[in-house]
Amino acid sequence: MNFVEELKWRGMIHQMMPGTEEMLSQGMATAYVGIDPTADSLHIGHLCGVMMLRHFQRCGHKPLALVGGATGMIGDPSGKSAERNLLTEDVLRHNVACIKAQLAHFLDFDSDAPNAAELVNNYDWMKNYSFLDFAREIGKHITVNYMMAKESVKRRINGEAGDGLSFTEFTYQLLQGYDFLHLYQEKGCRLQMGGADQWGNITTGTELIRRKLGADADAYALTCPLITKADGKKFGKTEQGNVWLDPQRTTPYKFYQFWLNVGDEEAERYIKIFTSLPKDEIDALIAEHRADPGRRVLQKRLGEEVTCMVHSRADYEMAVEASNILFGKATKESLQRLDEATLLSVFDGVPRFTVGRSQAIGAKAVDLFAETTQCFASKGEMRKLVQGGGVSLNKEKLAQFDRPIEEADLIAGKYLLVQRGKKNYYLITVN
Repeated sequence: MNFVEELKWRGMIHQMMPGTEEMLSQGMATAYVGIDPTADSLHIGHLCGVMMLRHFQRCGHKPLALVGGATGMIGDPSGKSAERNLLTEDVLRHNVACIKAQLAHFLDFDSDAPNAAELVNNYDWMKNYSFLDFAREIGKHITVNYMMAKESVKRRINGEAGDGLSFTEFTYQLLQGYDFLHLYQEKGCRLQMGGADQWGNITTGTELIRRKLGADADAYALTCPLITKADGKKFGKTEQGNVWLDPQRTTPYKFYQFWLNVGDEEAERYIKIFTSLPKDEIDALIAEHRADPGRRVLQKRLGEEVTCMVHSRADYEMAVEASNILFGKATKESLQRLDEATLLSVFDGVPRFTVGRSQAIGAKAVDLFAETTQCFASKGEMRKLVQGGGVSLNKEKLAQFDRPIEEADLIAGKYLLVQRGKKNYYLITVN
């Protein structure tokens, strides 16, 4: 496959340096994307860059994932309005290890193929580089005028964003430029890729390579658009914050729900960017979706592909089953198959009560649900609803309003799910 053509139809090219496509047509090339290790998990805002590496490897080229163990200690001013807290070496090493495990879902690190992916950490080549050596050997090649012309620097210095720019952050683009130079010399890496906001930093690298190694040293830059939602707002954020790839931070159920709930216009863009499905299959899915948008064919396939890639087929199937509990038919057995984190994710936001085990086990349902907790306004209301078939316990119709609650009723050994009518849920935690 032709990498540039692949990115073009997927809508994944924002800017590309002249000569990039010609360089890639000469045989296997090496490219890298930098990843900021400020957390121990990637979030979906990282996915476009990671997918670029994935497509790069699928096209027969060699991807390098660079985690910024050194630059992560400083902080990139691009798109930021304030200087951030600096991380310790121990925290960074932990974050790097976690990120590599996540990247292995997208990239082949383990094969003996010549284009096997590699993870590199710029802390490894920066940790023993003295400030004086860096200033003399690297700093002299890039002028302050050149660095200040970059948009991300100008905005901070002119006070358009934040309270100015520290020297620490000002040096960031020079450090990132040196990363490119190092990988060019040590790994034969001739292309750096990233988001549109990285163009200034990336081109500092190409300029440094040219000035340090001579005009014949050809290095290239390619950026993808910054992904936004249909309303122009930042992609990947929800009311609860970032959508993480780590299941401990964002459960596979919530992860799947994010993709399931995107709009039609977004789904058409996202299925090209965030999956490896071929063009003819995506075109067919889009046509099918447009013929009957109510079936949400695109969103369901998008959610399936991304959830399976980031998590697993089993996690995807659990997410679908969990979705059916709220929005479709479900049984007590399907409820019991959920793990605790998924159960709590599904019923996040529903009214919740906590009772002691002695209050719950052996108590009559009507006493527990209408007196000890306030699932119902009164015992009379609950009796009437039970008689009309309008009350369920753990997705099973409650036939007797005064039947005792038993240990076997507890989901995951501690939860009772009470349902009033079709849409009103209550979750009782039994401690």
